[in-house]
Amino acid sequence: MIFGEFDTDAAAGVMLAHTLKAGGRTLKKGRTLVDADLAWLREAGIDTVLGARLAPGDVAEDAAAAQIAALLTGPDTNAATRPPYTGRCNLHASLRGVVQVDIERIDRLNLLDEAVAIGTLPQHAVARPGQVVATVKIIPFAVPASLIEACREIASAGPLLRVAELKPHRVALIMSELPGMKESIFAGTVAATRHRLDALGSRLALVLRCAHERAALEAMVRQALASGCELVLVCGATVAKDRNDIAPAAVTAAGGRIDHFGMPVEPGNMLVLAHVGSVPVVIMPGCGRSRRTNGLDWVLQRLLAGLAPTREDIMRLGVGGLIRSPLEAEDAAGEDAEDGDSEGSAAPPPRPGAPRVAALVLAAGQSSRMGAANKLLIEVGGVPMVLRAVNAARASRAASVTVVVGHEAEAVGTALATSGATLVDNPDHAQGMSSSLRHGIAALPDDIDAVIVLLGDMPRITAEHVDRVIAAFDPAAPSIVMPEKDGRRGNPILWPREFFAAMAGICGDQGARGLLEHNADRVKRVAIDDDAIFVDVDRPGDLAQAEASLVAQAGSGIVEEPVT
Repeated sequence: MIFGEFDTDAAAGVMLAHTLKAGGRTLKKGRTLVDADLAWLREAGIDTVLGARLAPGDVAEDAAAAQIAALLTGPDTNAATRPPYTGRCNLHASLRGVVQVDIERIDRLNLLDEAVAIGTLPQHAVARPGQVVATVKIIPFAVPASLIEACREIASAGPLLRVAELKPHRVALIMSELPGMKESIFAGTVAATRHRLDALGSRLALVLRCAHERAALEAMVRQALASGCELVLVCGATVAKDRNDIAPAAVTAAGGRIDHFGMPVEPGNMLVLAHVGSVPVVIMPGCGRSRRTNGLDWVLQRLLAGLAPTREDIMRLGVGGLIRSPLEAEDAAGEDAEDGDSEGSAAPPPRPGAPRVAALVLAAGQSSRMGAANKLLIEVGGVPMVLRAVNAARASRAASVTVVVGHEAEAVGTALATSGATLVDNPDHAQGMSSSLRHGIAALPDDIDAVIVLLGDMPRITAEHVDRVIAAFDPAAPSIVMPEKDGRRGNPILWPREFFAAMAGICGDQGARGLLEHNADRVKRVAIDDDAIFVDVDRPGDLAQAEASLVAQAGSGIVEEPVT
């Protein structure tokens, strides 16, 4: 490329270095001059122009920027280029996600030549759809083709940038308490956590509270996992000070492992990252009660994008780990949780336009085939069977949870005392399941569109199963929604409101089976590829089978099939 002053008479093909204005006309910088432009320049008394003329083998700035930008991305990277302008080509995120950058190779590209400048968002920044995540700027008006080839060689190993999609997760929050703690502290923690998760496209599905004791926290961790939550957050009444402190010890006792304790990020030093099986568990630092950006945000962003940080990843966060950001809608919980006084609600906000589906858990049976024990109170995976069903409903998209109790109602009620579910007594429980349906339907809220009926003795049902059935319900064309596998129907089953009267009129111990068969043409089937929808516990031998099958349930997939 030749850059300098050119006589106007010999400037055809020159790209202007700067915008020229004269005689009411403007020629913008970068414009390639043609004969008509030269005639106007002569008339305006402009004898020379400053600009550049391409040499053989040169690539103009826009074309060069576009070619290099294309090298940064590729298929399935969720980032795409847009048309170049003035020597710049930007890459935009196609979805909301976390930016991953190959820092070493970006540095190599920038070190090739001063003519190429590539800038990206910081590593693991959160990008919104359409946001610029990287820009390629060609500094001069053109670069030699050989420089582009050198860039191509560095990029040949694969994309240098991708946006890892933030996928929605069902998240549990466990809060432990000590005597004297203000109720507003817990409300503020719930509000801050919901705010944090909503911003990342996930949902606070289950809120649990217990005493700040190892055994109590262990039980809550087991409950959160049994409900089907895909991420567990633990906010202790006091911050963990050691791997053997109460909260980390509870996670270990629940079958988990501590991946890393602490992080070189302030605020957020005392965060603990753990896993129980494949489910991440984060023991929150004290600042997690606040909405201010802190180390918890950095870890959550990566976990929800499927980029689980390793021990080494966390230990490398020190440079830039001193976070000093402006107040981000700070809630009154403040940085000192004990001084917080904000209001909050544990109830999830309704989704605009979403159908309101109530969950009805039937837990009134006498469990006569189990022997002397009430099967609903027997622990499966460390959680009472009835509580597993109720928590699955609580962690789902259901608008409310109602539980029908009968046999040993007081004991069952005690097991559900902290669940927040509405308990309905069925004094006629000896008459069979139909009586529980009758009492349960009568107790449902008036503003719901449908009910999904769960059986209290099906320990492998999780919120994922419940949500898949709910998601298949269309209030504009209401159908009975039923899960099935290999042509065999299972539970739970969703019933539109129009069937409530008929359900309340059923007699005997067959539930709504006859009503289902009579309305076979109204059934919408949701195919599920695990056996959870069949597994119930009637006899002592079923318990061992249910326990053994819990491990096999992990990682099951669910797909929806068309209306039949």
